[in-house]
Amino acid sequence: MHPRAIGSALLTGLVVLTAASCSSYKNERAKNVRAVTPNRVTSDAAEQLVSSVRAPASDPAPTPNGEMQAVLDAHAALGPKPIEKLSPVEARRQPSPVDAVVQILQDRGELAPEPKPALAKVATREVPGHGGARIAARVYTPNGTGPFPVVVYFHGGGWVIGSLDLYDASCRALADRARAVVVSIDYRQAPEHKFPTAHEDAYAALQHVLQNATDFDGDPARVAVAGESAGGNLATATCRMAKDREGRMPVHQLLIYPVTDYAFDTASYLANAEARPLNRAMMKWFFGQYLNSPADGENRLVSPLRATTEELRGLPPATVITAEIDPLRSEGMAYAKKLEASQVPVSTRDFSGVTHEFFGMGAVLEDALEAQEFAAERLVRAFRGERTALVLNHGMRGQSP
Repeated sequence: MHPRAIGSALLTGLVVLTAASCSSYKNERAKNVRAVTPNRVTSDAAEQLVSSVRAPASDPAPTPNGEMQAVLDAHAALGPKPIEKLSPVEARRQPSPVDAVVQILQDRGELAPEPKPALAKVATREVPGHGGARIAARVYTPNGTGPFPVVVYFHGGGWVIGSLDLYDASCRALADRARAVVVSIDYRQAPEHKFPTAHEDAYAALQHVLQNATDFDGDPARVAVAGESAGGNLATATCRMAKDREGRMPVHQLLIYPVTDYAFDTASYLANAEARPLNRAMMKWFFGQYLNSPADGENRLVSPLRATTEELRGLPPATVITAEIDPLRSEGMAYAKKLEASQVPVSTRDFSGVTHEFFGMGAVLEDALEAQEFAAERLVRAFRGERTALVLNHGMRGQSP
């Protein structure tokens, strides 16, 4: 049976942290954690870093680890067509990495009848979008007694593809591990809705949750924002928008391989020009679908890396997670440095041997479990009011940003 027939809500959720992976995470953290101060990088150094990010890559293309390669092989076997050669409607119908995870679990006889981890409640409701629009939000309520902290989450997909279902695993993992209500926002997508619609929907939804957290069994004083890829871009952009518009500010921003610059010449873009499941041609296609013109790429909501340190100063503490086999790796690392230079506490972790989209693959990737645990730990610390910063390098192979 083709995995899409099973439904993506079943698939992604097998994210049970084993004792072995917990031990591995703690051991790795003990070896690789080092504390940093929020203003360790000066403004001048940050600007130099942004410039150097576009230096040619000298390292060969990175190699996936065994677990990641199995996912890539399973995905290739499903026969996805190159997204950059398709219409948006066709692109949304292509087999995704999530389908590859389902196929692996199905082949192993490990596909669970219900999504895991089991939560107290998962329900879909409407929240306000921009301009009076009503958009869907899936609310994940953890086990226990509220009021809970809240994470407003934006899925990936280049502002064009992606859905609540495809990122179900990430939301379940964060809700379970951080013991937080996760509100996953189904912002409107391009090309039907061009820039800045997704950004404005995201901001409207975030402000609604901040102002009405009690309606979600949440604590309005403990609301964070999170996102993957294009959703990571939306997450940090909504913080900028809150600052500029004097809106309510979340206590933390969790940015998982975020889009931070409209540029295709960084070291990681060159090293991963032909990578899967995301490569340079696909990113150009995504931008082409979302932006009204290339001039929109100069906008600092689209390209937050281009913001000044003054513009970024005052944003909430951040956690930035990057993957080695990802064209967005360099700009994610550079943005973390830019935030540091802006006196924003930043915790980072880079994972070697894995690709873009790995975060939600805890059912088949140990690295995904470790990334989820790291993200949840930083959220929990933020909800407690801590503003510490960490750098964790997970087996980095020396590729410069």
